[in-house]
Amino acid sequence: MTTVVIPAHNESQVIGRLLGQLIPAVADELNVLVVANGCTDDTAEIAASYGPGVRVLSVPVASKHAALTAAYHAAADFPRIYVDADVELRACDVRALAAALRQPGVLAAAPERTLATTGSSWPVRWYYDVWARLPEVRSGLWGRGVIAVDSRGQERLAALPPLIGDDLAASLSFAPHERAIVTEARVVVHVPRTVTDLLRRRIRTATGMAQIERAEYAPESTARTTRSDLAAIIRNEPRMAPRVALFVFMAALARLKARRAVASGDFSTWLRDESSRQNS
Repeated sequence: MTTVVIPAHNESQVIGRLLGQLIPAVADELNVLVVANGCTDDTAEIAASYGPGVRVLSVPVASKHAALTAAYHAAADFPRIYVDADVELRACDVRALAAALRQPGVLAAAPERTLATTGSSWPVRWYYDVWARLPEVRSGLWGRGVIAVDSRGQERLAALPPLIGDDLAASLSFAPHERAIVTEARVVVHVPRTVTDLLRRRIRTATGMAQIERAEYAPESTARTTRSDLAAIIRNEPRMAPRVALFVFMAALARLKARRAVASGDFSTWLRDESSRQNS
């Protein structure tokens, strides 16, 4: 049995969208564990309404790390697939991810991503036009809202301390030959609709990256975007130059705004994008 773990904090608007696509495989193929953490809405009740194939575990503190820690102790089966509640993933995608983990040497896997930009403003769409072309974005496990691991990969994740950039840290825990992007699987990631919410996400990312780089176990690379990465995009597609300029501006602004949190050591404030959780 494959175990799907969904940490969820106040995700009542979107949790059903995800569970509805997984339910056909529940009982026969999947164990689904929703870890409602610090919820003040009816996330847990909605998840429980999908029947006995969906197990709901509630923890009092609003913390993704606390939710994952609870899942480590509550789940037993492998492979194990961690899925953010605000993405879309089908049962067939779960099967493809589980199959990838049976390949020799593969400890972690993630699906290809589709960025859902319907309703997003043009600056947001321009930003993600550049972001999606970056080499580290294309090859890393992060930024997908899904990571699948076998028992050995689970040991790597369990060793991570509380980090605001948990998906990046998880990706960096595996060497390139130990991870796989599975072309047969696809996740739909809903991007922000407004520049304000995009900036909130990018500030959180910049803060999380700084936290990882300051950690004692800091990896050699934290997937930062380089000038050569951006230059290559313009060289290959000259029409992208205005979009790259906007991307650079937004990245610089996010880093500037993240400095206060980094200076004060505030690596716990979760700046969440609410616009992508709104109904279309």
